[in-house]
Amino acid sequence: MTDPFNFIEASANGWVAEHRKLYAEDPKTAHLWDSSIFGGPGPLPTLLLTTIGRKSGKISLMPLLYSEFGEGYAIIASKGGDARHPGWYHNLQALEVVKVQIAEEIFQATTRTVVNPERQVIWEQMVTMYPPFADYKASAGNRDIPVIMLKRID
Repeated sequence: MTDPFNFIEASANGWVAEHRKLYAEDPKTAHLWDSSIFGGPGPLPTLLLTTIGRKSGKISLMPLLYSEFGEGYAIIASKGGDARHPGWYHNLQALEVVKVQIAEEIFQATTRTVVNPERQVIWEQMVTMYPPFADYKASAGNRDIPVIMLKRID
């Protein structure tokens, strides 16, 4: 199956591409990702984040772990502990609204990078859900891994 989009951030192969493809074919199943392949506790909720490249204008779809927090959804811009922020994070900073898919539900959301003390509370909740986030922080060096809140637009 050929990808219908011209992606700039998400991988063309590997687990990201496989998960994105599963989300397109069976969003209900794709919603729960088997995190044990990367040392996680097992099935965890994922969403599909759509951003537009701030320079290229190309579509980027990224499957991400999320947790409900307050009136929104928390996501982490970990990039697996890389020293650089993921491209999708830079893109969402340039956008007022992003598209989010959770299982079969698609909606628009605003984004906000969370700062302390709220950031620490959400970070700890996310690390409890997916312990490898703590390892990512250790390998990211001086990079402060962003915590982002997505707030649904009704």
